[in-house]
Amino acid sequence: MEERKRLMAIINPFSGNSKKEHVPQLLEDIIDHSKFDLKVELVTRDLRVSDLAAKAVKEGYYGVIAVGGDGTVNGAASALTGSDVALAIIPCGSGNGLARHLEIPMNMKKAIEVINHDHVEVCDYCTLNDKTFVCTGGMGFDAEIADRYAKRTKRGSLNYVKTAFQVYAHYKPIHCTFEIDGTVTHEEDVFVITCANASQYGNNAYIAPHASLQDGLLDITVIKPFRRIECGIVGGSLFTKSVDKNRHVDTYRAREIKIHTTEPHVYHIDGEPMEKITDMTVTCHPGGIKFFVK
Repeated sequence: MEERKRLMAIINPFSGNSKKEHVPQLLEDIIDHSKFDLKVELVTRDLRVSDLAAKAVKEGYYGVIAVGGDGTVNGAASALTGSDVALAIIPCGSGNGLARHLEIPMNMKKAIEVINHDHVEVCDYCTLNDKTFVCTGGMGFDAEIADRYAKRTKRGSLNYVKTAFQVYAHYKPIHCTFEIDGTVTHEEDVFVITCANASQYGNNAYIAPHASLQDGLLDITVIKPFRRIECGIVGGSLFTKSVDKNRHVDTYRAREIKIHTTEPHVYHIDGEPMEKITDMTVTCHPGGIKFFVK
């Protein structure tokens, strides 16, 4: 009899909006035990997702199952890059950007069935300075929203929209210079500058509609300042996969981009706000991570 492959399911009870007490039993009921040997680990205040994923690498697991939102996925991915351990996603967050790009079902049972098919593909990951991301990273209006939203006590779509309006009311474009693959330099004011490995932020908001996880390149979307009356048009274009066609948007493809701002600004990786910085280097690393896909 063929030896079963070991999977570690990392459940983050602090992630997303849904309760996860039933997830261990759901995994136990649906996972194909003829193929896999399953171990469940819970994230605690003292034990991070990345710690558990690093343990899976050290102990030679076949795969890690990230149960949570984009931050949980990022935490697991950051420990799995460069290893042979594949990452599966059971999306439980508010955006689920990478899961949606990979066409992982939002239904937990169906997401587990994807794992049972055992279809693994090699994909790219990215770094922003010394931090890993798999979906998007950047600076501007989106990062400011992420920073403000993270400080709210109440979550959910309505509160996210409220946060976006509050940020927009006082937001000023960022003056920056950016150098693409060491050759072309631009200097301008930007509303958003996003470096995408996958196509969307989450919730089917496509910031880089043509991005691929397997082309070895970043898809860079630069949204330039626009009039308030055009806010609905620019925002709506994210949900119609047409942001790259907007006259206020420039797009580039590159292996690396270096960005410098005149003043420190908050940035984000996979929707998680980070500290304020003035310089960042974003690099795509081809074929450095494995994912369970449909």
